[in-house]
Amino acid sequence: MKVLILAGGYGSRLSEETGLRPKPMVEIGGRPILWHIMKTYAHHGFNDFIILCGYKGHVIKEYFANYFLHHADVSFDLANNKMQVLRNPSEPWKVTLLDTGLDTMTGGRVLRAKPHIGEGEPFMLTYGDGVSDINIAELVRFHEKHGGSITMTSSQPEGRFGALDIQENGMVGRFVEKPKQSGAWINAGYFVCENKVLDYITEGDTTIFERAPLEKLASDGELYTYQHEGFWRPMDTLRDKNTLEELWKRGEAKWKVWQ
Repeated sequence: MKVLILAGGYGSRLSEETGLRPKPMVEIGGRPILWHIMKTYAHHGFNDFIILCGYKGHVIKEYFANYFLHHADVSFDLANNKMQVLRNPSEPWKVTLLDTGLDTMTGGRVLRAKPHIGEGEPFMLTYGDGVSDINIAELVRFHEKHGGSITMTSSQPEGRFGALDIQENGMVGRFVEKPKQSGAWINAGYFVCENKVLDYITEGDTTIFERAPLEKLASDGELYTYQHEGFWRPMDTLRDKNTLEELWKRGEAKWKVWQ
């Protein structure tokens, strides 16, 4: 099953980092967050990726064009114009990079991948700016069991501030650091889609996937959600980026499910 990753937005809320590169290429622990997302899928056996590029997509293309060279040990014989690979730690990934347009909306980007998905084949879809410890294999099993056209992973995000457990007499019973926000579940990406989901994208490049297509799928009884209670965090702002970086440095990156 192919994995589509939305990687074409401007990332304007992270402008401190996205002036020279697209948001999926902002680094956590010295690697683009896009790489972290792909490692999660690969850990569960999904290695065929379609990256839906847009804003500064050439940066993503250049990264993968040089991936082998940057991650292998090599010996150059300059006199004879030869290169010998001494160690090849490259991932077993197939990566297709599509230019889906600078201002194309999310649904339009997905639709542009249709010729590369395969006739009638299901596919997975996620955003290029959020990491999670989600069990992808379990997600797929959930999707196959309910029989609907699409599964959307949902999560309860952490609050920004700690909360107080206040007793009736005013005594603070305990301090809860960054509790879940009001019990609400939100779209966390990590979709599994039957091929007919593409038929719901009817406005071409201007289609916002999270609006008309998902709303119609829900009204048709085709949308189900996989409620993920583990770690999930988007990288929307510099604060989010710094938090993820700090977790990585401390060895507390819960999304690092690979060895």
